[in-house]
Amino acid sequence: MTAPLVPQNTKRVLVTGGAGFIGGALVRKLLSGSDVQIFNLDKCGYASDLTSIGSDPRHELLRVDLVDADATAAAVQQADPDLVMHLAAESHVDRSIDGPGAFIESNVLGTFNLLQAVRAHWEQLPDERKAHFRFHHISTDEVFGSLGATGRFSETTPYDPRSPYSASKAASDHLVMAWHHTYGLPVVLTNCSNNYGPWQFPEKLIPVVILKAIAGEPIPLYGDGANVRDWLYVEDHVDALLLAATKGEIGSSYCVGGHGERSNREVVEAICSLLDQMKPKSKPYAELITRVTDRPGHDHRYAIDPNRITTKLGWQPLHDFSEGLTATVAWYLENLDWCQKVRARAGYDGGRIGTNK
Repeated sequence: MTAPLVPQNTKRVLVTGGAGFIGGALVRKLLSGSDVQIFNLDKCGYASDLTSIGSDPRHELLRVDLVDADATAAAVQQADPDLVMHLAAESHVDRSIDGPGAFIESNVLGTFNLLQAVRAHWEQLPDERKAHFRFHHISTDEVFGSLGATGRFSETTPYDPRSPYSASKAASDHLVMAWHHTYGLPVVLTNCSNNYGPWQFPEKLIPVVILKAIAGEPIPLYGDGANVRDWLYVEDHVDALLLAATKGEIGSSYCVGGHGERSNREVVEAICSLLDQMKPKSKPYAELITRVTDRPGHDHRYAIDPNRITTKLGWQPLHDFSEGLTATVAWYLENLDWCQKVRARAGYDGGRIGTNK
């Protein structure tokens, strides 16, 4: 018998950022695998999209910007949650280079406002609901900085953020743990590696490469392409999030990685090879790969040691990188209309951002 996604006493779940890439995957999983009522708090920014969720009476959108403290408090009161899963964040490093202020507002001030609202909600809950309440903060491995050729990030790695994005996420992590230690708020924190999969807004590496390639445009490769990321299929990440949220130890953090270390060049070349098979053209797609000036402050390598969540909670990724990438490339080829629609709505033409000019 399959274990339930959430405990029986968890009836109402507040997901922040549920119209985003990872948040949307989480909402879909909860809708298909549980009977909880989901409140999706999302400001509906440029990368937000509800197409993948569709219409379901157990899903309610609360269109709120966490920067608005009063609206945030009202949304938490309306949701009356037993579990809060906080994914809402500005998350694109290149955009944080061009406009760091939005990242401080959303990721730092927004998290503070949410913590204050959730703390007020939690403190007035009846004892039984209060005892089972959880606040799960979803963060990134980028807060740990950059690795050399060896080693992996773990829960004991010192924080060393290098970009405005990672600094804003590090600040939000510290706020969450401070609210736990100071006010007793029952929190769990996870730090994940790079996610990929269907429905990701086409400004991130994998969808950008796919769309550039099939359009016959130069495929940008930052610097020498040797920067390494640990790739995690989004569905595997969602499984880890639900385990941490419901079974994780209060006050603990868990690093989530997919055992998918690849250099950017390896990722780009793998996509080109898949496209040669799925949508062949007269010339190999790899001929479009074009080296461009590296990102300012580009971290060299990220890699996760997921031993704690594996041994303590029994999580294992179900998709290896080759399998996940094949499914992802196939999905984008079948959903080009969606890509065009969301890019047009966001006013994003696929051009490079974050050059520090």
